[in-house]
Amino acid sequence: MRLQSISENTIMMTLPNNPDLSTYLIAVKHHLDNQAFILETVIGYRTITVYFNPLQVTHQEILTFITATWEQKQAEQIHSTLHHIPVCYDKAFGIDIEHVMKEHQLSLQKIIALHTTPTYNVSFLGFSPGFPFLTGMNQHLATPRKNNPRLEVPKGSVGIAGGQTGIYPSTSPGGWQIIGRTPINLLPLDADRPTLLVPGDQIRFYPINKTEFEQLQKEERIKNGN
Repeated sequence: MRLQSISENTIMMTLPNNPDLSTYLIAVKHHLDNQAFILETVIGYRTITVYFNPLQVTHQEILTFITATWEQKQAEQIHSTLHHIPVCYDKAFGIDIEHVMKEHQLSLQKIIALHTTPTYNVSFLGFSPGFPFLTGMNQHLATPRKNNPRLEVPKGSVGIAGGQTGIYPSTSPGGWQIIGRTPINLLPLDADRPTLLVPGDQIRFYPINKTEFEQLQKEERIKNGN
């Protein structure tokens, strides 16, 4: 763990890269947020930027407190929520999957196997509400973004961009390589939890066919009152 002073009341904390990184980021952030002398914390891919009140705590005291928090969370057994997300990799939904197949000289079955084997960590929610950036993808699937982004990517599309995979929670523009689609709604009508996924959660994908997709999609619509 590395601490860097950004200003007289700001410190950036950088955590070492490991499979449980996002879980530890959230645990540390929650602990810091509960302190009266912490004004705000902002989470990044591997960092937490900490804004503190210098009238309540000295620079050295905050460094010591952050270090102690990290050591405490490392010693704890931290649990995260595991979500099992169905994905239909049919070419009707995976509109870029043939490109990914050619890019890596892999069969459709091999791509599905590589994509569904890992347990992914939700690192953070990005460019549109509820969009999960997932780490843990097999790097044999790493594929550059599209040169010309689409103006409209369907809701539920599962894509690859570089070494990451993610899910479009709503229809939006985007440049990720789309390899499938999930019928699961990532933006449930729940005021207490506006997004299905939160940083620190984990995901396992599993393949479904078009018939199963359509049935699950109907169930999701009923559940969400559509």
